[in-house]
Amino acid sequence: MKIATIGRGNIGGGLARLWREAGHDVDELGRDGGDVSDADVVLVAVPGDQISPALGKVTGLAGKIAIDATNVFGERAGGFPSNAEEVASFTGGPVAKSFNANFASLFDRAREQRVRPSNWYVADDGAVEVTEQLIRDAGYDPVRVGDLSRARDLEGAVWLLLEAQPPGGTFYRVAVPGEL
Repeated sequence: MKIATIGRGNIGGGLARLWREAGHDVDELGRDGGDVSDADVVLVAVPGDQISPALGKVTGLAGKIAIDATNVFGERAGGFPSNAEEVASFTGGPVAKSFNANFASLFDRAREQRVRPSNWYVADDGAVEVTEQLIRDAGYDPVRVGDLSRARDLEGAVWLLLEAQPPGGTFYRVAVPGEL
């Protein structure tokens, strides 16, 4: 799969590395933007208040599947109900919200765990298959917690993980009895 990350920091760069290891072709775009016309999917991994400025420098977004990995800290920018809906305003294609509730500092350790950690996500139906594949390829098990109308709820739930975080971060797992 051809992936373009918008953002090369802890999340964008960390996922790019994991996806390359899984055999994907990944281009990383930084602050100067670029063209994503050849990408099958676009990951948006910039500070939540920088979505519009960042995507405004990117061409080729129309109709792309996008995964929004941003969070809201402080004031919500852009006047959209969620960051994922702000991303959708640029792409016009199916959007998912994922990887915003996983600690980037632990990305490289996910595959070492006895049981795969979970990754909560929400998505438009057209983004589910690609999002679940990329979650698995990063070393997590996908847990769909709703459609894109629940993106704001997922953004708001991140505080739970931040409050429960011991030094160094934490994994979480949603599991049926007997699976752990």
